[in-house]
Amino acid sequence: MSVTNIEGRFNDANGHYTLVVGRFNAFVVESLVTGAIDCLVRHGVDADNIRVVRVPGAFEIPLAVQKVAAQGKDDAIIALGAVIRGGTPHFEYVSGEASSGISKVSLESGIPVTNGVLTVNSIEQAIERSGTKAGNKGEEAAISALEMVSLLRQLEA
Repeated sequence: MSVTNIEGRFNDANGHYTLVVGRFNAFVVESLVTGAIDCLVRHGVDADNIRVVRVPGAFEIPLAVQKVAAQGKDDAIIALGAVIRGGTPHFEYVSGEASSGISKVSLESGIPVTNGVLTVNSIEQAIERSGTKAGNKGEEAAISALEMVSLLRQLEA
């Protein structure tokens, strides 16, 4: 008996990618953007095939992702932003809606949409996840997008 194993690769996912980026907490988010773009380019994506769409904050990301997906121009969309917990329940509403909206668009459109929106308890955690101690979650979202593009191409072949 032979088991077929299908998984995405990182060297055959050239194509068109859009980053949908929340501007709120830009001091953290811009590091995520830099990490994502660097990752895509290092894995063979032409910089001319990467675009960045900026929205006010994480809550607005799903609508922009939906519009980008509807254009049908991208192989994958990468959502980036940062929601930092404060003293009110606002954090739960924004982070929950952003996350569920992002995943809904991916499922409905069939286009990989990776979630690089940080949802953290403190500014320190945000900084750690945007390129210091805990890596760069923008880069991680980009590598996931590359892998999913490759995987879906294999499944469609």
